[in-house]
Amino acid sequence: MLQKRRYRRYLFIIGFVIVIPSLTAYIRLLFHENDDIYIATNFPRVRRNITERRFTSSAVESLIKEIKRNIKNKELAWLFENCFPNTLDTTVDFDVKAAAKNHPDTYVITGDIDAMWLRDSSAQIHPYLPLMKHDKKLRQLVEGVILRQFICIQRDPYANAYYKDLNRVSEWREIDQTEMRDGIHERKWELDSLCYVLRLIYSYWKEINYDSTFFYDNKQEFKKTIQIILQTLKEQRRYNGTGNEKKK
Repeated sequence: MLQKRRYRRYLFIIGFVIVIPSLTAYIRLLFHENDDIYIATNFPRVRRNITERRFTSSAVESLIKEIKRNIKNKELAWLFENCFPNTLDTTVDFDVKAAAKNHPDTYVITGDIDAMWLRDSSAQIHPYLPLMKHDKKLRQLVEGVILRQFICIQRDPYANAYYKDLNRVSEWREIDQTEMRDGIHERKWELDSLCYVLRLIYSYWKEINYDSTFFYDNKQEFKKTIQIILQTLKEQRRYNGTGNEKKK
């Protein structure tokens, strides 16, 4: 009998230890008394208001809703909602009038500097490629980036960053040891700059099911740009010497 009483007492103590903390946590969750729990379920909205966004894609917005609906980790869903559309929200300058004339033009800044890097702009746009099939305007935006990159490379394949205004003079022009043209922000020869452009072109073509209409419509600019890229790569395929990066 004494052993049974001790056994019951131990069960009561164990139950008390388990139930009370659980009940306390539930009450705190209910009334948001625990700051950590409160923060975890009420993340701040840091995305720009819709009226302040530079570009809005119906396909991107639809994907964000789907992610938020299906991902159980609310913090991860919150990060996706704020990060994934950031390029479209804050860095693109899409010329609507040019797109209406079937010649889209999209200037993409890196974020904090008013200049367009070949590598950065390619990487910033790349995550949106699978969504082009669901959004014609988004496809035009990507095509505008490619055509703008054609302009940049034809301006100078040895540069890595460019201005939208091709008459703008870089702050680095006075100290740069090469011949910088107007419209060039930085003239740092980087192999990956041209490679990223080729990657974007191929990925775009692949995502639209190898439809070459865009390239046929812009045949002259496309052909000229590819020829310049190949010529530049051949010039830099050397074992010694400085190459031709100093020429205009």
